Amino acid sequence: MWTIAGPVLFAIFVWWFSTGLILLLDGLPRKTFRWSLVLSSVIAIAALFGLHHTAGQATLAGAYCAFTCALLVWGWHELSFLTGWITGPRKVASPPEASEGQRFVHAVNAILWHELAIIGMGLLIIAITWEAPNQVGMWTFVVLWSMRTSAKLNLFFGVRNLSEEFLPPHLTYMLSFFRRRAMNAVWPLCVGAATVVLVWMVQAALNPTTPAATAVGLWLAGTLLAMAILEHALLVLPVPSTALWRWAMRKPAAQPNPAATALET
Repeated sequence: MWTIAGPVLFAIFVWWFSTGLILLLDGLPRKTFRWSLVLSSVIAIAALFGLHHTAGQATLAGAYCAFTCALLVWGWHELSFLTGWITGPRKVASPPEASEGQRFVHAVNAILWHELAIIGMGLLIIAITWEAPNQVGMWTFVVLWSMRTSAKLNLFFGVRNLSEEFLPPHLTYMLSFFRRRAMNAVWPLCVGAATVVLVWMVQAALNPTTPAATAVGLWLAGTLLAMAILEHALLVLPVPSTALWRWAMRKPAAQPNPAATALET
């Protein structure tokens, strides 16, 4: 039983704590951002070396290490975005009169450098783990990237909970790319596809012929995928999505200006 409970509990704790730590750092005065980014960059570089080192280790320790390293690399991307260091060429809100197509172009331009950096990092991780026996780091990064991309699309097309509390004041203009509505047609497709992949991962992890280290890696990445599906559910349910990280959010929520208010439908 611990072979399942161990990686599941580990993944939940690391996901919860790392998210809270990023929010905590982002809530500090802006003069601290430089040092947070320097420290995060050093950690991310070390994590990449960790991914390279553990790529050939098909062991339980290697699976846990690769999973943690991938999360550390992802944390650098999240922090660089929330601090406003790597976002996109557009730094202003989309005007209210913009069409749906124009708003989409504006939204892409607002996060373009961030998305390209993630794609570049993903390709780097694939390269340093290519055909290696330990693919847990790659699985973890792909789960994070795909589900975060899905969340961004759903925020664009419209959901009930926009989680404005997560946006710092200097990124308030991002709210103009969101839409508040009960549901959108993309949400069930994203959640359905993610659920199918999760079921496949669970079945593979439970297969007696699956090596122990591979099974642990599947539980780690699968738990992260399950948490992402839960986050998607919170986007459309009448439940606050920030309760788990109140301890880390030590600043008032970003106050949107009229030009940056999410569209209501």
